Amino acid sequence: MTSEPAGPGTGTPGTTAIWAIVPLRGLASAKTRLGPALDADARLRVVTAMAHRTLRATRDARRLAGTVLVTADPAAADLAMGYGARTLVQRLPGLNAALREARAEAVRAGADATIIIPIDLPRIDADRIDELLDAIVPVRARHDGDEPGEAGRPIVGLVPDRHGTGTNILFCCPPDVIDPAFGIESLASHRAAALAAGARLVELGGPLVLDVDTGDDLLVAEAGGAERSKGPADAA
Repeated sequence: MTSEPAGPGTGTPGTTAIWAIVPLRGLASAKTRLGPALDADARLRVVTAMAHRTLRATRDARRLAGTVLVTADPAAADLAMGYGARTLVQRLPGLNAALREARAEAVRAGADATIIIPIDLPRIDADRIDELLDAIVPVRARHDGDEPGEAGRPIVGLVPDRHGTGTNILFCCPPDVIDPAFGIESLASHRAAALAAGARLVELGGPLVLDVDTGDDLLVAEAGGAERSKGPADAA
């Protein structure tokens, strides 16, 4: 079941139609690993603030044509609707299954590329999304019959976490070039899948390597956070 916004974004005219996918299990049930650092009320405030920040960023990014939020929480769906996002009620258990559902919804909406953005990136904003997308898939004119990507070659873009094992952002063009494989050692899984698919792999560092999963992450974010200063790099 989906709900559609009154006026979705249009992205940059004449370019690849990129849709953001934002997973959020629930406002009250997200980020349970913050439990030792925050009580339930404080964790809800933090998660809600992060959700607002992420949805504002995807709404305002000039390179994005729209956003799909996938959630099992009616309150999160209502919040997303306020930012013009489509909402998808999660039917299948598990994060990766929910992301595949959201990917199908984005494709139905016209996406020929997707970028998965979790809500726990404290440095996310519209400009950083646009900078990331400009590095992964530069703006170019599209002609009838063109395939998305560089000369038709699929593209996978990754932003690792600050530990170098997880994946903070996953870009796919076309959307199904690889399946999402979030979880333990997801960065290695996404790299291997991109290689097997023959995709051009682009890895990027910068401020979006910082995510908030634990109390230590929250302290790093509040202190300004150390970012891995790695620029755009084609891995394949």
